[in-house]
Amino acid sequence: MSFQEATFVTGAPSLSECPEPTLPEFCFAGRSNVGKSSLINKITNKRKLARTSNTPGKTQQMNYYNIDDMFYIVDLPGFGFAKAPKKERKRWGKDIQTYLLERETLQLIIHLVDARHKPTKLDQDFFYWMAVNRKPFAVILSKTDKLSNNKLETSKKQVRAILSEMNIEVPIIPCSAESGKGISEVRSLINEFINPKPEQIPT
Repeated sequence: MSFQEATFVTGAPSLSECPEPTLPEFCFAGRSNVGKSSLINKITNKRKLARTSNTPGKTQQMNYYNIDDMFYIVDLPGFGFAKAPKKERKRWGKDIQTYLLERETLQLIIHLVDARHKPTKLDQDFFYWMAVNRKPFAVILSKTDKLSNNKLETSKKQVRAILSEMNIEVPIIPCSAESGKGISEVRSLINEFINPKPEQIPT
């Protein structure tokens, strides 16, 4: 499947300024400069929808994108918020945790990890936190175009082993905003959460 229309709605500098929870939401999380904005642009077929930057920590608000009036993609600030003051980082940490735990329209957390590197302690802590709090999530291995097939396979095994040690089983999707690898799989995953199969619907 592909998405037809994608528009920027708002950049919420605080939790209270997020749009009314009327549509399903899919948030993109990960370390600063892991490629969230580039991937969002590729998924939506809009090259300039999400602003990309080589400066870590550029995104310092929750950026909302309306996709086909069916759901929102939410680009969260990257772990570390490198260019934000310490006080601001602390406030954001609380706001984002509240968002992830309590936002009733949040369907799936899409957590990006740079395929070229082992998941950091922050990444691994986030895996565990999501699992403990029973939050549905998927792991996206980004920037896979920069790896050989053998190194990519090693990266996948490494992430799978870390998750397995935590007794976590979630989708792991290798992706590239450059080559388009994995993009259709991410779109399909989002569609599954918008339109669950009958056996997935609680009774």
